[in-house]
Amino acid sequence: MSDFKPPIESFFACEWRKRGPIAWGLTPFACLFGAIAATRRAFFDMGWIKRVDVGVPVVVVGNVTVGGTGKTPTVIALVEALRAAGFQPGVVSRGYGAKVKKPTTVLPTSLAAQVGDEPLLIARRTHAPVFVCPDRVAAAQALLQAHPNVDVIVSDDGLQHYRLARAFELVVFDDRLGGNGFLLPAGPLREPVSRHRDATLINSPYDRALPPWPNTFALDLEPGDAWLLDDPHLRRPLSAFAGEKVAAAAGIGSPERFFATLRAAGITPATRAFPDHYSYQDNPFETVQADAILVTEKDAVKFQAWRDAHVWVVPVQAVLHPRLIALVVEKLRGRTSA
Repeated sequence: MSDFKPPIESFFACEWRKRGPIAWGLTPFACLFGAIAATRRAFFDMGWIKRVDVGVPVVVVGNVTVGGTGKTPTVIALVEALRAAGFQPGVVSRGYGAKVKKPTTVLPTSLAAQVGDEPLLIARRTHAPVFVCPDRVAAAQALLQAHPNVDVIVSDDGLQHYRLARAFELVVFDDRLGGNGFLLPAGPLREPVSRHRDATLINSPYDRALPPWPNTFALDLEPGDAWLLDDPHLRRPLSAFAGEKVAAAAGIGSPERFFATLRAAGITPATRAFPDHYSYQDNPFETVQADAILVTEKDAVKFQAWRDAHVWVVPVQAVLHPRLIALVVEKLRGRTSA
């Protein structure tokens, strides 16, 4: 196997890291995009378009850049932290690629193709109530109707879904931060980096200084023991794969972060990067000659129609700073909505 990324995705990922001729050439469109986004946000801020308070506080975990930054493991860790603090959390998500038009509950037995890979992973890991719908307000209302004991909702993404009133906004960046600093399509930003939020998480595998932004914390993603897809009870530490012929595949926002984690454990894998949310409708490993094939949990939830005795799943656990958890809890108990 060899590294692969769609040419257009790779092209923009490169261009959005610098202010080259292409980025500057696209700035008129970025200005138009920014004006539309700012106007829309202003309509909500001035009350011309009403936000909907669903009746319980909402914590939005999102990003201002396109692409994956580590939101899903953050949502999982936040749900667990809120439960430990005495809350009964539920989760809403758009469900990228989900074939739903109305609020739909996500069960551990649901199909990723129907409800989305990330909501399914959250449901399996947290066992919290999870609902998906393009309209997050409708999803939250349906969740609360089905689970009246829920007293806080965590929104997986939805930072720009302004109609949903929220008590806390947590923005997640990866090592790219704001890229070249330009809005779409000249850069990776949906909104300016300076956008107001309650706290910021930086998911970076590198030992770099945090930006001097208020309430900014490092996001640590710690890998756990790999488990065999055919028998989840069978587990091995990553170090046990060192010296073996290993292949690794990832269909996530930043596959290289996953591969770097494996290399840090002493593994030298042959790698293959698929597009984010890759469907895995067919088995891409049939011709792979390897002692073990390592994949992410987000990939594994889509392996429904086939099994491979060589596939091992590598879970990750987001470690949230205690002060960040305290900030969220304090805001929720103060019950203020933004």
